[in-house]
Amino acid sequence: MALTDEAITKIRSLIQSGALPPGSRLPPEQQLAAELGMSRGSMREAVKALELARVLDVRRGDGTYVTSLAPTLLLAGLSFAVDLLQDQGLLEVMEVRRLLEPAATSTAATRIDASALAELRHILSLMREAAEDSETMVRHDMAFHRVVIASVGNETLSSVLDGLSSQTLRARVWRGLLEGNSASKTLSEHQDIVDALVARDPMLAHAAALVHINSSEAWLRAVLAGPDQQVGDDHSIGVIT
Repeated sequence: MALTDEAITKIRSLIQSGALPPGSRLPPEQQLAAELGMSRGSMREAVKALELARVLDVRRGDGTYVTSLAPTLLLAGLSFAVDLLQDQGLLEVMEVRRLLEPAATSTAATRIDASALAELRHILSLMREAAEDSETMVRHDMAFHRVVIASVGNETLSSVLDGLSSQTLRARVWRGLLEGNSASKTLSEHQDIVDALVARDPMLAHAAALVHINSSEAWLRAVLAGPDQQVGDDHSIGVIT
């Protein structure tokens, strides 16, 4: 495994140095292995690993290429990793979201355009109509927050926050909300975010998003604490979105 790691490091160095820029084709396996002083076996395993990481694109019968290295591509596996986290890891994810998402929403208030605001209003109306359908609520909820964060215009931030907002965890929480008849509180929090964005008030947008994330974190802490916690209480339920 150490030799494979060394091969990965060497290929990565070529990419970082610009010797292999995004979209470029790697030399044939035998040639690249010789140039880097590695065995073909180690090189082959390194290419497989970098393909899984979406750094390389192996095109059968054509060759191996460096991908675009776009944040949306390289960070696409983050959501999968979040789904595998255990309790403490999930709480740490919530802490990261609490640090990032209110700031992002604040910035969105200064950059969001009329079409995005109209889209948010439409999504929110769809969420209200989907009153007792958790799968539909999850889908609309994901769309809502993606529009907000996309308005910042930072692809890396969008990819990170989207990855931290695991679809599996969202589905779990929305089911709990609907079963506990507490979805109206979370929908109200979404409305507060829209109102702040419409007002183009960064401080209000920051506060609305922070309340939303704090509510979500309180819900998660209550659930992880065990069945003795009153998850349906207004102070301990929210939606992880």
